Amino acid sequence: MGYARMVTLDERFEEAVTKVKEAFKDQGFGALTEIDVQATLREKLGTEMEPYLIIGACNPQLAHRAIGAVPAVGVFLPCNVVVRADAGRTVVEAMDPDIMAKVIADPVLESIAAEASGRVQAALDSLTSKSSTSLPPDHE
Repeated sequence: MGYARMVTLDERFEEAVTKVKEAFKDQGFGALTEIDVQATLREKLGTEMEPYLIIGACNPQLAHRAIGAVPAVGVFLPCNVVVRADAGRTVVEAMDPDIMAKVIADPVLESIAAEASGRVQAALDSLTSKSSTSLPPDHE
């Protein structure tokens, strides 16, 4: 099992970021944080790299259930989604929520992680298809 799920898009970075946020929003995730790695490394180290953004995505309903089941699960939250330029294309990588269930090994958390995984995959799938299926934000 890998630790991330990935899709590659034939779109400019800026356009892809907007679409990624919308795709995750359609699955009930909000963007809690954004880290512009390119700008940070330029400022702190004086180095240049291709655009690279880390979005801290959170589905409040799923996070609430997960924290209620295993309070320490917060070390895995929010789910990071990376959007990065790569040779004229844009790569989108999202943490696989099943990883936290494997590490913590709690049966309640496993079902929550499975739902989160389905939503993450649906968001990624919607980026590469014309039609997408989304779960309502409050689906349980």
